[in-house]
Amino acid sequence: MAETVKGPASYFPSIEKTYGKPIAHWKALVRQRSPAKHMELVAFLKTEHGMGHGHANAIVAHTLAEDAK
Repeated sequence: MAETVKGPASYFPSIEKTYGKPIAHWKALVRQRSPAKHMELVAFLKTEHGMGHGHANAIVAHTLAEDAK
């Protein structure tokens, strides 16, 4: 049985369907704007790419957590 995806990654299928781009695309955009504060990156995705707050927050949170490893 497949394990249920939790946390920010649980939004990924909806993000890809809604905005028509793979998650790697959005993560690359976030990384291009780094270093920046979390909410600045969220605001960038919302204003420049029309992304909803929850989706933008999920991408930023997951990307920053991944890069902190």
